[in-house]
Amino acid sequence: MKLIDTHSHIYSEAFDEDIAEVIQRAKDVNVGQIFLPNIDSESIEPMFKLVKDYPGFCLPMMGLHPTSVKENYEEELAICEKWLDKEKFIAIGEIGIDLYWDKIFLKEQQFVFEQQIKWAIQRDLPVVIHARESFSEIFEILDSFKNQNLKGVFHSFTGNLEQANKAIDMGFLLGLNGILTFKNSGLDKVVKEIDTKYLILETDSPYLAPTPKRGKRNESAFVALVAEKLAEIHNLSLEEVTKITSQNAQRLFNV
Repeated sequence: MKLIDTHSHIYSEAFDEDIAEVIQRAKDVNVGQIFLPNIDSESIEPMFKLVKDYPGFCLPMMGLHPTSVKENYEEELAICEKWLDKEKFIAIGEIGIDLYWDKIFLKEQQFVFEQQIKWAIQRDLPVVIHARESFSEIFEILDSFKNQNLKGVFHSFTGNLEQANKAIDMGFLLGLNGILTFKNSGLDKVVKEIDTKYLILETDSPYLAPTPKRGKRNESAFVALVAEKLAEIHNLSLEEVTKITSQNAQRLFNV
C-alpha cells in the first residue's frame, strides 16, 4: 500500500523550477498519488498541466477557494461549473469559509459554499472543506444539508475534540498535515482520541511543512513525516498507518 497526499498545491509557482524532482522525491518515499485541490480560475491551467504530465498520479478537484471569493464570485463560480460539466474530478474542492483575515465577503463565501455543496450532492462527489476561524459558520451550513448523502473531509483540521467529533458525526473525515507535528499545536492530543478510520493524510504543499522541515517549502514527499507522527500517536507501524489512511482516502474519493 502506498501513501496518498490528499491535498497538495504542487501546481503552484513555488514548484516551477523543480516539479519533476518534487514528484520523484514523493515517489521515493512511497507516495502513490497526489490529489490537487483547485483555488480559482487562475490555478486551473497549471493544475491540469500536472494532471496531463502525471496521469493517474496527480488527480484534480474543482472548486472555488473561500479566499478567492471577491466581487467577481459569480463569474468564478460559472467557470468552475463549466469545468465540472466538461472534465472528470475526484471532488469539489477546495471550498469553505475563511474568516482569518476579514469578514468582508462572509455572505458571499456562505453563498458560494452552499452552491458548491449542491454541485457535490448532484454529482455524488465529496467536498474538501477549508475551515479557518469558521467552524460554527460551516457547521451551520452543513446542518442545512443533513440527510442528503453529503460526504467529504475537513482539510488541514485544527479543531478541538468536540469539533472533530461533530465533523465525524456529520459523515466527514479529518485531513491531517504538518500541523500535527508542531510542538505546541495540541492537535496530537485531539487526534489520539480519534479512531484512525476517520483520518486521511495531506501536506497542503507548499504550506505548513512538518517538523523538522518547518519553515521550508512543503512538498508531497513530506506526507511521510505526517504518517510517522500519526503512527507514533496511535502506537501503530508506518505500514499500518499507510494502509489505513490510504484506504480511507480511496473510499472517500472513489479512486
